[in-house]
Amino acid sequence: MMTDRLGELLLREKLISDEQLTKALEAQREGGGRLGFNLTKLGFVTDEDLTQFLSKQYGIPTVDLSEQEIDADIIKLVPEEVARKYHIMPINRTGSTLVIAMADPSNIFAIDDIKFLTGYNVEPLVASEEAIKGAIDNYYESDDYGLEGVFTDFDDDDMEVVQEEDELDVSDLKKATEEAPVVRLVNFILTDAIKKGASDIHIEPYEKQFRVRYRIDGVLHEVMKPPIKLKNAISSRIKIMSQLNIAERRLPQDGRIKLKLGKRREMDYRVSVLPTLYGEKVVLRLLDKSNLQLDMTKLGFEQSALDAFLGAIHQPWGIVLVTGPTGSGKTTTLYSALSDLNKISDNISTAEDPVEFNLMGINQVQMHDEIGLNFAAALRSFLRQDPDIIMVGEIRDYETAEIAIKAALTGHLVLSTLHTNDAPSTVNRLLNMGIEPFLVASATNLILAQRLARKICTECQETVEVPLKVFEDMGIDNEEIKGKDFYTGKGCATCNGTGFKGRIALYEVMPFTETLKELVLNGASSSELKKAAITESMKTLRMSGVTKAMEGVTTLEEILRVTMAD
Repeated sequence: MMTDRLGELLLREKLISDEQLTKALEAQREGGGRLGFNLTKLGFVTDEDLTQFLSKQYGIPTVDLSEQEIDADIIKLVPEEVARKYHIMPINRTGSTLVIAMADPSNIFAIDDIKFLTGYNVEPLVASEEAIKGAIDNYYESDDYGLEGVFTDFDDDDMEVVQEEDELDVSDLKKATEEAPVVRLVNFILTDAIKKGASDIHIEPYEKQFRVRYRIDGVLHEVMKPPIKLKNAISSRIKIMSQLNIAERRLPQDGRIKLKLGKRREMDYRVSVLPTLYGEKVVLRLLDKSNLQLDMTKLGFEQSALDAFLGAIHQPWGIVLVTGPTGSGKTTTLYSALSDLNKISDNISTAEDPVEFNLMGINQVQMHDEIGLNFAAALRSFLRQDPDIIMVGEIRDYETAEIAIKAALTGHLVLSTLHTNDAPSTVNRLLNMGIEPFLVASATNLILAQRLARKICTECQETVEVPLKVFEDMGIDNEEIKGKDFYTGKGCATCNGTGFKGRIALYEVMPFTETLKELVLNGASSSELKKAAITESMKTLRMSGVTKAMEGVTTLEEILRVTMAD
């Protein structure tokens, strides 16, 4: 690397002395930074002399960034964190070649990374480190450039914590906000997660490390490693914002933060604090009402599945169950159904834990197990409130299941969720809870299973050759794929190099037909129910995913990741 050889080269050209090199190396060890930066900082060599020297040494022209007008489309080709990491600045593009200014023109790793990231050939020019830093600050407007920027440039007036209950203790709040870098870092994490489209933030202490990860499109990505000495201060700051007890570090705690961003946008964060071996792990779930998709036609339903689901939720009575693991989009599907059903003529009540989004016209009840307000208690109360439609957040036990089934059989439409792997196995889950087969058969309108699959980034989508064995392993007939193109994402600045941007739901919709009811009454297994449902035109999660891959929405690898073999 040039940093290791730069001192020797400058000595050979007699641009610096041995003593000056020793002092610069000492400053580098103490304060960090590159050798060239420390040499110019100490005044041993000017930016201009160093730039000219590097240009001559490597036979690469120099560029004056102060005279450059760089197009916004060029800036978008290289993410800000990459530009700062490698001390480079994209300047121009000619055909398939991207011209960049570099402080270190010998850094082949940087050049290779940018080639891979952008898909362009890279032509380097030499500019001083100070000029590149100034250009990055000028052209990249976001705040998401790591800890240095957080600690210096974040404007706390951009955000306001909305207190919904009693005011916080003033002395505690003052103690927590005395350390400005901690406040700025927490604010940065909360807003940066929104910018990057994260659904969850994980703040995790370990023995020798402290890291922050975001879950983006269902996959966790490490975004920073703050100094480990800040772990207690950061967790305390978040606990104060979510009105939790900062003195209690031995028990789990749950809370909520409501932020007002600017004048119009509000963001809710569901906060969970868990004591671990090396400190408190904090997980925040982002609840952004502006991103809540209530239009069922945009969720990922195929037309036949959507028609079946709409038919089931518009029945005057019965139960509709949505199943899938945590984070599979069940809440969004239920909210979209409630939005479709929400009319002045109907009384709708929901029991939720927690209430994630507020919906006008719907009576939403937050569960509080500690005072006895659980799903079963809420359901009993709903039945005394002249309901038309009831939504139960989750059926967890026999008592809740029994009341929900009985409500469905006495003239009410009931919507709820269960944690099962697919639609047919939901029947066995209810039977295992103790519900009689005749009640399940009589009350159930439809069972829907779902998963979320990442969508291919439209900015870097390209065709890909898929080996025939993959199709065989997935049970796809060769006739089905004739003339079909399959796609993947190459990775670009828009998708942070992942090749994916956004998610779409895969649905397995099983209407409860007379045939299925008969099988349930006769004690059929899950596999027998599945075979019968497929015969009656049900598409499994895997089939739904393959259809999405054939349409170019996602990849076959992603379908294999999120679904099980049929």
